[in-house]
Amino acid sequence: MAVTASLSCIRLPLSPTNQHFPSHSLSLSSSFTLNPLQTHLQLRLQPFRSAKSTLPIIRMSMEAGVGVMATKLGMMSYFEPEGKVVPVTVVGFREGNIVTQVKTEATDGYSAVQVGYRRVRDRKLTKPEMGHLEKAGTIPMRHLQEFRLVSVDGFEPNQKLVFEELFKEGDLVDVSGITIGKGFRVCGIKRHNFRRGPMTHGSKSHRALGSIGAGTTPGHVYKGKKMPGRMGGTKTKIRKLKIVKIDNDLRVVMIKGAVPVALLVEPFLMTFPCKGRYVVGNLLQFSWGECMTPGSVRETLQSNGRLE
Repeated sequence: MAVTASLSCIRLPLSPTNQHFPSHSLSLSSSFTLNPLQTHLQLRLQPFRSAKSTLPIIRMSMEAGVGVMATKLGMMSYFEPEGKVVPVTVVGFREGNIVTQVKTEATDGYSAVQVGYRRVRDRKLTKPEMGHLEKAGTIPMRHLQEFRLVSVDGFEPNQKLVFEELFKEGDLVDVSGITIGKGFRVCGIKRHNFRRGPMTHGSKSHRALGSIGAGTTPGHVYKGKKMPGRMGGTKTKIRKLKIVKIDNDLRVVMIKGAVPVALLVEPFLMTFPCKGRYVVGNLLQFSWGECMTPGSVRETLQSNGRLE
């Protein structure tokens, strides 16, 4: 005789006292059959939908908004009002950040805004580049960058993007740039964080690469094998850097941490609004790292007039 039972809707809080992770719950649903010859147990864990999970999340860069281009000036230590020392990167702005083209679904098949940066002399650009900029009525600029957006309403050619209007102190941004070139690295210690061999006891393999594969099987080196090669000088994006200070008088922005740009040739970088955030109405409020509770979500909704 078989006996069937089911158990559902058991909420298990996950580390409610842990401040580094938000308090979530799991719903446990199980069903089992008692049989003298067979015993079967099925468990299914489902995340419990809290108030935070119901908020829309910005998952793509095109949903986050338009970005700007800037120039890295260097790094320094910044003292917060409470006395904490924060390492920051000082970012300045040359003449530019002007909209040169607005692309729409009707004309180009997608929505995007093209932005120009860093004014140069006319002879530094080709005739096609000059014609493209003259059509928009803008000044000659060295860099042209396109930002894909969900909607391009409110943008028009020759419109200047002001950093203070797009970002505020405390916002999280993604910074993209070309990393420092380190040349050809002969061994994998610097490039791939390999360990060296013994330096004593007769060892003759100190910083050598070592074996790169078997001889008979497979008889060749696998693709993607970590080996010596050129290191650095590639485009990299550092995500979720905090804007510590915006100085309107000096026209500089201080971003917490380091950004992947060298100061040797042209310290050019791009700053995007950070994705992976929760959005309340039209305001970007939360980041993945914050500890959210249903009570704090309710307070934020009430303060923004979204909830009675």
